[in-house]
Amino acid sequence: MSIEMTQAASAAETSRRSFEERVDWVHNIPFFAMHLMPLGTLWTGMTWNDALWCVALYYGRTFFITAGYHRYFSHRAYKLGRVAQFVMAFGAGTAAQKGPLWWAAHHRVHHRHSDTDQDVHSALLRGFFWSHVGWIICRKYRDTPLHLIRDFSKYPELRLLNRLHLVPPIFLAVICYWVGGTSVLFGGFFLSTALLYHGTFTINSITHMWGRRRYATSDDSRNSFALALLTLGEGWHNNHHYYQSTANQGFFWWEVDISYYALRLLSWLGIARELRTANARVKARRLIRDIGDPDNPRYRIRGA
Repeated sequence: MSIEMTQAASAAETSRRSFEERVDWVHNIPFFAMHLMPLGTLWTGMTWNDALWCVALYYGRTFFITAGYHRYFSHRAYKLGRVAQFVMAFGAGTAAQKGPLWWAAHHRVHHRHSDTDQDVHSALLRGFFWSHVGWIICRKYRDTPLHLIRDFSKYPELRLLNRLHLVPPIFLAVICYWVGGTSVLFGGFFLSTALLYHGTFTINSITHMWGRRRYATSDDSRNSFALALLTLGEGWHNNHHYYQSTANQGFFWWEVDISYYALRLLSWLGIARELRTANARVKARRLIRDIGDPDNPRYRIRGA
C-alpha cells in the first residue's frame, strides 16, 4: 500500500472516530431533559417532604445500581433467582442509566482494558469530561454489545428490559406524581435522578484521578472514603480493580460499604446467595506499601 493510501485510510479512520465520539443530541434528549426538569422546583417549591423523597430515591436506586448493575450483572459477585434478578434489573432501571445489558457489557469492557486506549471511559487518557459523561452521550457506545454479556442476554425478560429501558423510570415518575403530585415529581424524582447520574459517574472519573491507592493494579484506580459514602461503597475503587468479583468493595471494617451490608441482609433472607469476598491472603498481596511510592507509574502493573 502506498504512503498516500495509508495516509488516506488513517484520515478516514480518524474522521470516523471523530464522528462516533461526537455528542448524539437527538438520542440523548431524555438525558438532557432529566437535567432540566429539576428546575421545576422553582415553580412547585421544595418542601422537606420533597427533600426526603429525593434522598430516599437517590440512595434506594444507588443500591440497585451498585448491587445490581455493577456487582451482579457486571461481575457476578453473587447469585440471585430469576425473579429477584428481574427485580434487581428493574429497580436499577428506574435510575434511567439505560438497560442492564448495556450497562454491564460496557463496564466489562472498562475492566478488560482499563486505562488503555480501548477503555470506554479512561480518565487517565481522555480526561475528566470524557470519563464522567462524554462517553455516555456519544454515538460510539449507544448500542449494547450483546456478545459481551451472553450469560445474561439469554434471558428474554432482560433483553426486553434492555430494549425498553425508559419504561422503569417512567413507571417510577408516575408513582411519584400519584403519591405527591408535581412537587414530589420535580423535587423527588427528577432531582434525585440527575444527582444519581453524577454520583454514579464519579466512580468512572474521580476515582481514576484522585484518591489513595492500596494495591498495585494495571490501571490508575483509587480509593475514596467520601465517594464510598456517596455511592454506598463504590468509592473503594482501587480495592475493586484489584479483586473485581467480590460482593464487597470495602475490604476492611473501617471501609464503609452499605451495599454489601444490604446484600448480607438479603443473603440472610435467602434472596442473595454465595456472596464472594476476598480472603485474608488475597487482601495481603500486591500492597503498594510493600513495593514503594503509590504514585509511581511503575506500580500500574500491566496484565494484573
